[in-house]
Amino acid sequence: MKKKELAVAALENGTVIDHIPSASLFKVVNLLNLESQQGSVTIGNNLDSERLGKKGIIKIANVEFPEDVLNRIAVIAPRAVINIIHDYEVVEKYEVALPNELCDIVRCNNPKCISNNEPMATRFHVESRDPLVLRCHHCERTVPQNEITLKN
Repeated sequence: MKKKELAVAALENGTVIDHIPSASLFKVVNLLNLESQQGSVTIGNNLDSERLGKKGIIKIANVEFPEDVLNRIAVIAPRAVINIIHDYEVVEKYEVALPNELCDIVRCNNPKCISNNEPMATRFHVESRDPLVLRCHHCERTVPQNEITLKN
């Protein structure tokens, strides 16, 4: 009989972000600014996944993220799963949801776009979810997922 072990330790309270494509894991780490996190952070990469082949996972103790942060994660890892943990139990589990419109999350890659030349929020419409393609509300330029740049 083959023994199995948990690849990542259990979390008492906090958030687990699971099913992150391995290629996107460190983009999510940077997005969440985890190097400045005071609590415990566990990062696993290239873990076996039936759904993705290989995946990344992030466990952050004593933190729950607001919707705007989850929307930013959805741009990088559209099929990531959020688990909210209380007393070692999953109390809430859901896939991130990419809204139909992204406000002030993505930077337009058109240097002539008004959003790059005037003090205004960017606005993108989701043209396609798989593969992810966004369209700038101001200049109409489409941006495929591999060219998306998040605003700081």
